[in-house]
Amino acid sequence: MDGWEELRAAVPRTITVAGVEVGRGSRLALRPGTGADVFERALAGQVGIVETIHQDVEGRFQLVVTLEDDPGRDLGQARRHGHRFFFSPEEVEPLAGPAPPRTRVLVAGIGNIFMGDDGFGVEVARRLRDRELPRGTEVSDFGIRGLDLVYALGENYDAAVFVDAVPRGEEPGTLFVIEPELEAQDEPVALDAHGMDPVKVLALAAQLGSVPERILVVGCEPRTRMTGDEEEIVGELSEPVRAAVDEAVVLVESVLGELFDVPDVQDVQGGSS
Repeated sequence: MDGWEELRAAVPRTITVAGVEVGRGSRLALRPGTGADVFERALAGQVGIVETIHQDVEGRFQLVVTLEDDPGRDLGQARRHGHRFFFSPEEVEPLAGPAPPRTRVLVAGIGNIFMGDDGFGVEVARRLRDRELPRGTEVSDFGIRGLDLVYALGENYDAAVFVDAVPRGEEPGTLFVIEPELEAQDEPVALDAHGMDPVKVLALAAQLGSVPERILVVGCEPRTRMTGDEEEIVGELSEPVRAAVDEAVVLVESVLGELFDVPDVQDVQGGSS
């Protein structure tokens, strides 16, 4: 295995720390070692929540955590510096809490809220955060942040559900679920910094590492289709697309129910961001 293949190797979903299975959502007491810098030592004793697990080319693991009492924890979940910290397994102490979820599904709201109906996926993601969803569901508004979505797809999900406005020639507001067939691309993929192309995102994610086994799209036929060259910003959904949002939320929940094989009561949690 060459260096590139090592970088592409799948990172385990959980690792064992002091005899305890630790993974996404696990609570840890932070115990920085003697080699920690001043900033890391200042976090000693605080409670961290595992966001993901990283592994370097030498096989060493690092737990990426956000702080439980950080008012800006959502920024850490969005991979922002200053709210996201790295600790080795030897620098943490597992705390009591539920075991990591058996299944993980990413629900990704996609679109530009300043381009009319393109903001459909973002609005659906916002509504989903207030719903009770199967444990292991992670809902995030990616907007047009394609690179962030690329990184997220590599974090060991079983499936991903994209929610987006997708023109297919139907009546505006029509909803549908599709499971696209993805083809490998040999040429380097470049993302547009000012837009989100899900096909390119998936292609780049596949080139950089593993992607979820299943990718589904909950789409809505838009009425307003903008190119970005218009002089005026349209920050509202058209009437038929706005009317379809609540139904889309229920449709996403139905898709999740199938992916989780109808979870029982103990496997339900509030929506996440």
